Amino acid sequence: MTSLSQQFGREDWSRYTPKEKARRFGLFALCAVVVFWALGSIEIIWAWVWDSPSQMADLFGRMYPPDVNNLGSILRVLWETVNIATFATALAVIVSLPVAYIAAQNTTPNGFTLWLGRLILVSSRSVNTIIWALLFVAIFGPGVVAGVVAIMFRSIGFIGKLLGEAIEEIDRRPVEALEATGASRFKVIVYAIVPQVMPTFWAVAILRWDINLRESTVLGLVGAGGIGIILQGAIDTFNWPEAATVLLAILALVVLGEIVSAFLRRRIL
Repeated sequence: MTSLSQQFGREDWSRYTPKEKARRFGLFALCAVVVFWALGSIEIIWAWVWDSPSQMADLFGRMYPPDVNNLGSILRVLWETVNIATFATALAVIVSLPVAYIAAQNTTPNGFTLWLGRLILVSSRSVNTIIWALLFVAIFGPGVVAGVVAIMFRSIGFIGKLLGEAIEEIDRRPVEALEATGASRFKVIVYAIVPQVMPTFWAVAILRWDINLRESTVLGLVGAGGIGIILQGAIDTFNWPEAATVLLAILALVVLGEIVSAFLRRRIL
């Protein structure tokens, strides 16, 4: 019994031509070569890799059962971690609004302010939070202030970038209508631009707070406040049961932050 393709004289269908198949095979081969070259260049000690399961089992054995004798101090510093993330996010939102305005092509006053705004956004996003924390610990000294400023500087680029893109995508008709009536620039911003970007503003602010909550848990490793201080102390003194308690507290904080973020998105958006 002949197939339909044979009855109608059609050739078997192929998604890619032989030339395209050869090109795809060459790209896959190139990627494989790059991956193997990267693995060879970072000098992995494979003996440690193969031994890692037994080491993890030994470490988890030392962590069990978790030590809750210092739970009061852990919860107090955990609340400090939440405050760091919240204050840093609030400050970053305030600072990022004018930066986003001058970084958007359709609202920036001139070319200089456009590139100035984008330079601020790129500079903020190109430096990791831990690096910012190390810098501000050297400036302000160890403590919460360095952590708040570090997370704020890191968040400005994230929030400003997304808000700037939202401003560039607004509908120009309300803006042109207000400008035609002779409205001031301030009224154009308040009545034509702000209402269109408010959903994005709240979504980005909530998302960044959730991210900052996670990042603030490690600031204490470099002396910038938060729960990381107790975690670093427990690790340095080989107090693995207390380290387990701290890790469980961080996990609970992250899960709670996810729940709060989801609740705020449903209520606000």
